[in-house]
Amino acid sequence: MVHDSWRESVYSAYERLSPRYRRFLEEEGHYFPDKDNYFNAFKTLPKEKIRFILFGQDPYPRRESAIGYAFIDGRVNHLFAQNGLDKAVNKATSLRNFVKMALVARGDLSPRDTSQEAIANLDKSGLIESIGELKENFEKNGVLLLNTALVFSTKEESKMHIREWRPFVEKLLDEMREVNPSLILFGTHARALKRLSGIGGFHSIELEHPYNHTFITNAQALELFGSMDLLAK
Repeated sequence: MVHDSWRESVYSAYERLSPRYRRFLEEEGHYFPDKDNYFNAFKTLPKEKIRFILFGQDPYPRRESAIGYAFIDGRVNHLFAQNGLDKAVNKATSLRNFVKMALVARGDLSPRDTSQEAIANLDKSGLIESIGELKENFEKNGVLLLNTALVFSTKEESKMHIREWRPFVEKLLDEMREVNPSLILFGTHARALKRLSGIGGFHSIELEHPYNHTFITNAQALELFGSMDLLAK
């Protein structure tokens, strides 16, 4: 289910989940991504290439959007359209703000004007076109795209899933000490990971969740993701 380099670490971390919750994951089908896909982030980026772990909150609350990578919306195909950002990107608030931030970081957009009209007027010949290319650029920069909970069922159960996955996250980080990635923590639930005993010693970068409009001009985000140039072909 995962890349060979992750097999031992992910198995050890999975064993830290409570027996009751493991039964839920293995026997129930009322969550997404499903059991064939919630470990997708561990399938495509080898452990030894990790430089950062980006922690979001939990998967998108739409089955077609939640594909096993934090922040990568499976319902989105193209990033841009003739009139600016693609309609599907505009509907995904966090992704919309992240793309705008990345454009500001590149110097393509002024932080004073991130409107659809401003984006429509950009020369996009040097920019990626799809959400799949964005995922690939994250991985080329060594960014593992995780959430604090790897599955979603209902909004009411979100906190339960986040709580149940904490032992997995703690053990996974312990397994990552030799690689020593920096942790990118998006929002309140990701920042709460700092209370875990196993997280000590890792450098962390704490940012508001991209759902917030202020993320577009956050100086830390601009510096960090600007150096990655995630929208470049």
